[in-house]
Amino acid sequence: MNQLSLTAQVLETQPIRYTPAGQAVLEMRLEHESEVVEAGVARRVSLTLTAVAIGDIALLLADVALGAPLTIKGFLAPKRKGSDRLVLHIQQAGRLAPSDGWVA
Repeated sequence: MNQLSLTAQVLETQPIRYTPAGQAVLEMRLEHESEVVEAGVARRVSLTLTAVAIGDIALLLADVALGAPLTIKGFLAPKRKGSDRLVLHIQQAGRLAPSDGWVA
């Protein structure tokens, strides 16, 4: 199964655009930081990734502020056919408040 769930901070958003079929598309860059335990050892994970939201979720995220923390659920797919670069396709997103435990 190809499913990804994480918290991330918005680094960059592109202006919303529309496909020829009229679907809204929002491209974003996200940053994630966390600590995980791997083989009994704590490990700090820090990464940035490209994400895209299509349709209603793109419209809901169009006004998200830079630096805003989000919970994201989606899947990974190649940027284009045959590419090694992956893009997170956002299927669900929620905004987090600092009181929800987000650490900048």
